[in-house]
Amino acid sequence: MADPVRALRALARVIRRHGPLGLAVVAWTLLACRRVRRQLARGGLDAVRLPAPPPGGSDALVRRALGRGGGNCLESALVLQRWFARRRVARTVVIGVSSPGAGFHAHAWLDGDPDPHQHELAEILRRPVPNSWLL
Repeated sequence: MADPVRALRALARVIRRHGPLGLAVVAWTLLACRRVRRQLARGGLDAVRLPAPPPGGSDALVRRALGRGGGNCLESALVLQRWFARRRVARTVVIGVSSPGAGFHAHAWLDGDPDPHQHELAEILRRPVPNSWLL
């Protein structure tokens, strides 16, 4: 479990820098990541349903929260996809795998994001943003 004092200090910094809306964005991000993890375990990609994020915040704030939230690359990519869809920006989640001879490795990212691993991997799936998320 994370150090509670450190976590409280981090939340205080978010409130100081981004106000209450920033805190709402961080809370949404962390809860969305947990929800995605459960939904993927129960029903795969087709089961992922996330509520709209709150207004305000920034991409950087969401990415920082995801980095500290302990989600894997697929969970993070799906949360970011939902984040961008709220702003009516359609981003595709890409899943790639390494060749079997190189030792199996899988990774997920948003199409268009710079990612150091994507050039080493063969794309096996592209998941466009669900239309209902763009409304």
